[in-house]
Amino acid sequence: MAAVAAPLVALLSEPAIAHAAALRGSTSSVEVPTWLFLTTGGGTVGASFLLASFVTDRAFMRSIHNWGFTLPAPGRLLRLGGQLVGLAVLAATVGIGYLGPETGYRNLAILVVWVGWWGGYVASTYLIGNTWPTLNPFRTVASLLPSLDRPYPARLSAWPSVAGLLALIWIEVVSPLADDPRLLATTIGAYTAVSAAGSVVYGTDTWFGRVDPISRVFALFGQFAPLKRTDDGLSLRLPGGALTDRGAVSGRAETVFVVAVLYVTTFDGFVGTGLWARLITAVVEIGVPPLAGYLGAYLAGFGLFVAAFWWAISLARRFGRTYITQAALAERFAPSLVAIAAGYHIAHNLGFILGVAPSLAVVAASPLSPPQQPPVLTTLPGWISGLELAFVLVGHFIAVWIAHAAAYELLPGRLEAIKSQYGITLVMIAYTIISLWIVTTPTVTPPFLGGGGV
Repeated sequence: MAAVAAPLVALLSEPAIAHAAALRGSTSSVEVPTWLFLTTGGGTVGASFLLASFVTDRAFMRSIHNWGFTLPAPGRLLRLGGQLVGLAVLAATVGIGYLGPETGYRNLAILVVWVGWWGGYVASTYLIGNTWPTLNPFRTVASLLPSLDRPYPARLSAWPSVAGLLALIWIEVVSPLADDPRLLATTIGAYTAVSAAGSVVYGTDTWFGRVDPISRVFALFGQFAPLKRTDDGLSLRLPGGALTDRGAVSGRAETVFVVAVLYVTTFDGFVGTGLWARLITAVVEIGVPPLAGYLGAYLAGFGLFVAAFWWAISLARRFGRTYITQAALAERFAPSLVAIAAGYHIAHNLGFILGVAPSLAVVAASPLSPPQQPPVLTTLPGWISGLELAFVLVGHFIAVWIAHAAAYELLPGRLEAIKSQYGITLVMIAYTIISLWIVTTPTVTPPFLGGGGV
């Protein structure tokens, strides 16, 4: 676990950290040749496709995904308590961001956002259930304001949330948002203002249901979680069961949004690798401005992810011998990518959360005068590495099953349903290899970020 020590020690010894991904990087190491390890991981996903292909009984698959029962829903008092907790955390984060220490990870705001919220809380939305509609402080603030309730333009669909998600991750990557508490507090304030303004114009339900990228990400992850709030109470299902339902993703824009969720997590990890450091350095040396290099790679990578998924869907339509449109097939197969994104997210952040959690606890006890060197766990148990890799693979296994079940719901023939998964499986194998490589690659600080920026 030596790979853990360096980034965590640097976390508290440097006055500024250029990028959060450099800290949330690899905690894993492998003792076998990298090519063998990666191809084995990809082959395992391929084998899961073959195993899933033996399950052809539609009634059996439907019984698995429909299994579950309903629990009593939390009462209004608990909901009010959740709203108050969300508001209190928002107020404390912004206030301490301005009033607390300027050193990044001595400031509680930095720890709350990147360790508590982005690392830990986000994981709860797909491991347990999506509580964000209740805790969401931006929505709570917006609900206190009057609304014009103007109709939302149907032509916009979910495209603003796609743009918003890409913009948020872009800002996180190229700015010192991960280690500048003043900038972080200002950004949170600006996000609150934008959310309030949008809710005033279109109403809170429309804004946070169709536009707000954070709410939409959590709603997607909530579809993977075993617990989901319904009109009858809390529905308990197997993880990923809701992703097989019709309507889990609707429309081309929502399909692209799912791909974006998968992509931004990958890019956030990729910029912390040595390969990226060499690539961007070579690009800058030939005269390309660093910001242009980062942006070009960011947009090109997103385009590549969308193109790869669309190619896989075209193969599904061709080999599945169906008249169902490519867009309709994409809507049904896109939810499988949510399982991959969830598995990679927890693998990408697990070591970082465990290592820095003591800092969060100690700084929270004295946010305005924290110790000069908050404690970190510089050595983690060896089984953490295996757990991270397991999360990546399990996410892909569930994704294969979700796509397999969707194929049998859509296509009448058994052989056509299996053949329709060729392209999807190839894309999943490729992404498995990429994910495992990022998780097990030693982390470096991305060049040209931090200090003077890009």
